[in-house]
Amino acid sequence: MIGVVDTVEAMRRAYDAGLDLVEVASDSNPPVCRILDYGKYKYELAKKEKANRAKSKTAELKEVRMGRSMKIDPHDIQIRISQARKFLIDGHKVQIVQNFRGREMIHRDRGNQRMQDIIDQLEDIAKVETPPRMMGRRMTMIFAPDKAKIEAYKRKKAEEDGKKAEAAKGDASDAPPAEKKSAEKKSKAKAKQADAASENGSVNRSATEAEVHAER
Repeated sequence: MIGVVDTVEAMRRAYDAGLDLVEVASDSNPPVCRILDYGKYKYELAKKEKANRAKSKTAELKEVRMGRSMKIDPHDIQIRISQARKFLIDGHKVQIVQNFRGREMIHRDRGNQRMQDIIDQLEDIAKVETPPRMMGRRMTMIFAPDKAKIEAYKRKKAEEDGKKAEAAKGDASDAPPAEKKSAEKKSKAKAKQADAASENGSVNRSATEAEVHAER
């Protein structure tokens, strides 16, 4: 903090320091200026604005459709549930949609059962915001991400991944040396056999070509 100085003096100080004189508060009297690297200052401002935009980003409502009708393969259902799980982990709400075609409207209980199965599979990271309800030929429900459950899920997954990595390293290091040598010998033997077969093939082809040439 230098205090109140003349504009010319402030500019001279900035020049001597090899920096810029930047006005940071024009509303005050007198205006507040700083001696700094203007390029770096602009970069820091842009970085802060980007971080603020990321924090203030609103969650979106994602829609996941369970096919055009009740006739959908169980594998495809699991793919859609995995997609809904990803959206929830990213902080978005998810609307599940089940369509009914033709006479399927008679069997709404099957739609309710499917929705309950989805609730059971996503309850570890989400909560039901809007329970299943019919709207024409569509049954819908909305999930909202549960932050506490998601954090617990991420910690558990990280621990499991760490254990798997350690187990894989242990399996590789615990292999007996004799087995490693045996595997290497087998590999070398197969390589030699392949080379020999290749050479024999080349010799046979050469001999055949020579015979054909002789006959001609």
